[in-house]
Amino acid sequence: MSLDSRADFTFHQLKEQRESPVKQLMRQKVGGKIVNVKDSDGHVVYRMKDDRTIDNVWRIPCLQPAAAERLGYPTQKPLALLERIIAASSNEGDLVLDPFCGCGTTIDVAQHFKRRWIGIDITYLAVDLIRKRLSHGYGAEIVNSYRVKGIPTDLEGAHALFENNPFDFERWAVSLIDAQPNEKQVADMGIDGRVRFHAGLEKIGQVIVSVKGGRSINPSMVRDLAGTVKREGAEMGILLTLEKSTRGMATEVAQSSSYSSPLTGQTYPKLQLLTVGDLLSGKRPKMPPAILPYFKAVQRATQLIIPAA
Repeated sequence: MSLDSRADFTFHQLKEQRESPVKQLMRQKVGGKIVNVKDSDGHVVYRMKDDRTIDNVWRIPCLQPAAAERLGYPTQKPLALLERIIAASSNEGDLVLDPFCGCGTTIDVAQHFKRRWIGIDITYLAVDLIRKRLSHGYGAEIVNSYRVKGIPTDLEGAHALFENNPFDFERWAVSLIDAQPNEKQVADMGIDGRVRFHAGLEKIGQVIVSVKGGRSINPSMVRDLAGTVKREGAEMGILLTLEKSTRGMATEVAQSSSYSSPLTGQTYPKLQLLTVGDLLSGKRPKMPPAILPYFKAVQRATQLIIPAA
């Protein structure tokens, strides 16, 4: 395909808002030349300009370690960079593809600018992070506007994921209850994820999540979880299993204490047992409303002025 025609690509000359308007001479093209505009008395005419054209050098600072939008990916790009790229090179409704989408900055920006998008990544941790990122930024209803392919939707798929990649299975199972997966694959101290929730006006509580995908499960796993909850000073603990729990495990859970929330006024079991099948059928743990994982409040600060297509 020839690139001689402008129809073969999209490029918008972007502008951005100034912090404060500046006074500029008004100019116009006359006879092939750019000249100053003058009034009827021959005086040059000025105008207040509140925007400016973005030049060829983009001065975008890198993400600082404490930046609110930072999600822990070492190669994460600033929102401002992807905003300029997508705004300059596409129109509303165009399709944006990121085949290595990581923490989903491209997907976030494409959604914000009303582009269609496809994102691809090899790890479920990235997929879960992007799903939570979209819900965080655009509301829970956005989940009905896209499809996720390649993750389990039934027990057969869950077993296949465990056999293929036990660590991705753990992350997937943890994400089903709005917990943040543990990024460590070894020496995780019995913790595969954590659910955060408001435990008071200025206190954040946590639920420790442990996942067991193997066929051999027993009551000692419940006792181990109880010890981890105590060690971590957590309010609750949840054991997620791929196989059905045993009677002995249920007995251990029944002997545990409870947690009373000062905010909801409700009492919740200190320890809980759930299977992947329970979660796939719609059952959820009894706990206070979870704080969405990964994210702090990020104010989108874009000042781009995007020309209409």
